[in-house]
Amino acid sequence: MLKPLKDRLLVSFLDQEEKTAGGIIIPETAKERPQKGKVEAIGSEVEDVKVGDIIMFKTYAPDNIKIEGKEYGILKFEDVMGIIE
Repeated sequence: MLKPLKDRLLVSFLDQEEKTAGGIIIPETAKERPQKGKVEAIGSEVEDVKVGDIIMFKTYAPDNIKIEGKEYGILKFEDVMGIIE
């Protein structure tokens, strides 16, 4: 697994099924990037968030990478908006 440096976090994206007001499901390909993810690893300067937390973050904050065929995001701690409890 990748170990982020300093104030960075490695997150796995969580699926978010979206529907319109009329009940039409929006496919993954038509949606923006996820805004919710699970923290997989943290850098040495990250405080208040731990591995395993589910977080909300700014839509275009993470840089997407693939590790062993799975997509992850790397983002700065300042882009984290909160922890979902």
